[in-house]
Amino acid sequence: MLCGKERCPVLVKFFHYSKVQPLIDDVFLEGSSPPSIFVGRIGYPKVAIGPLVPPFAGDTSYIDLPELWENVTIDDIVKFRSHLIRGKYVVNVYDVEKRDKIVDFTRELALARNSVDTEMLFEKKPYGRIALYDDAQPHGPSAPIRYLDISNPKYDHHIEKAYYDTDLKARDAVIELYRKGVLVSRIQKAFSVGAFGEKKYRRFVPTRWSITAVDSMIGEELMKNTKQYPLINEYRVYKYEKLDNRWIVIFLPTTWRYELIEAWYPKTTWNPYGKSISMFNSYEFYKGRKTYAEIGGCYYAARLAVNEKLNQERRQAGVIVLREAHPGYILPVGVWNVREAVRAALKREYTKCESLKEVLEEIRKFMDIPVERWIKNSAILKDLLMQRRLEEF
Repeated sequence: MLCGKERCPVLVKFFHYSKVQPLIDDVFLEGSSPPSIFVGRIGYPKVAIGPLVPPFAGDTSYIDLPELWENVTIDDIVKFRSHLIRGKYVVNVYDVEKRDKIVDFTRELALARNSVDTEMLFEKKPYGRIALYDDAQPHGPSAPIRYLDISNPKYDHHIEKAYYDTDLKARDAVIELYRKGVLVSRIQKAFSVGAFGEKKYRRFVPTRWSITAVDSMIGEELMKNTKQYPLINEYRVYKYEKLDNRWIVIFLPTTWRYELIEAWYPKTTWNPYGKSISMFNSYEFYKGRKTYAEIGGCYYAARLAVNEKLNQERRQAGVIVLREAHPGYILPVGVWNVREAVRAALKREYTKCESLKEVLEEIRKFMDIPVERWIKNSAILKDLLMQRRLEEF
């Protein structure tokens, strides 16, 4: 407990690792991949690709479908993700069409829609800690692959069709699959193994990058529609709590503008040693932004979620997403947490406000951080409060 956190993340990881370690004390592993794969980024353009496989068989799909994790705890996530053993096989990102069984089987797993029985023979016993990221979902120990075999996978036919269309651009494939109802997490996996795009441009994409790339592409496409819809005629405040994160999503009766503000308490992922709360923001106005968001992948995940809602209602609005990450958020679990938390918030009843003043009062009541500090760290709130409008004259 030297870190000062309410719960020790080292002990949480150790507890779950001690449960899985006896099950993987061998160079041979047999189990049902959810299906799941991971493409690393260290050493780019030569990266490690391979499947994620638990040491048991059956329907394991749940442990790789974050869209279904609305009621899980951090312990639940660490528990079932720690069982996913990562096989590593180094390839060049340009060798998507390489005639190699391990490459072929890894790609097939990424295209599959059901759990796939998998066998892996490692160069040595899987080792290492439980890997936790703030952008990609966690996984367990890893080892280099010597041999890989899978049973006949059943492909998602929409993804399969996009894979065989070697004239279809990657962006168009992603948008088309999303419109056909394919889960974002499944699109991201297939994108990662170079399953989309014109044949000569296909590449392996590190998992971390593929997650944000897909969120960004879908969000941008939805924004095109958002900007054409009529404005909402009210202020809305949506509230949500999950994994000791508090969320407020504000809809403003303005043209499209968007901002994500995150406040990290001491002893949390992005503020582990600080003595005060750290706040970060990224934003865009109607014309969008040209540079990568300072906050990173979370920005694009939340932007996708709010544009989904606006497209469903065929309305345009300005949007501000506020996030308070409290000390109970002891471990990072991935960008999916942002996308799914904002989606969940927007499914709830909202508080209708008559003015921005009432919106600020709702923030004051729900968040621990004083509303004045949210304003100080917000480009959009400051603009609304300080910039005079034509309608005032």
